Parts: sequence; C-alpha cells; structure tokens
Amino acid sequence: MSSEKKASWPEVVGWPATAAVTQISGDRADVSVEDIPDGATVPPGFDANRVRVFFNAGDAVGPVTRTPFVG
Repeated sequence: MSSEKKASWPEVVGWPATAAVTQISGDRADVSVEDIPDGATVPPGFDANRVRVFFNAGDAVGPVTRTPFVG
C-alpha cells in the first residue's frame, strides 16, 4: 500500500456535489473542501490544504463538472 495521499478525484465527476464533498473529506480529512458553482470567480493560487469542488448550480443535484484536486 502506498503512503502517498490522494491528490485528485476524477471518479467524482458527474456525482452530486454533496456526495463528492463527503467522499473527498473521507479520503483526506486533512484538507478543507470548498463547493463552488462552476463559473464563479475564485482567488488564484495554490493551497496544499484545499480542494475545490466545482458543480453545475443550474441542475437540481448539482453534479460535479470537473476533477477536484488538492491545490
């Protein structure tokens, strides 16, 4: 088993944002997870303690639109 921490979650693309946040939080309790409507303006810059989950706010279930990753 690898000791490297998971850094991206391509498998959650298309999932409801709440389920993706739960999965990522379970995998990496050491990072904060932000759910953000796709197209929203966010401050640039890398943060090793953050994962941003972008979702389609126009859909009732808010599916994740792109691969979340640490940064």
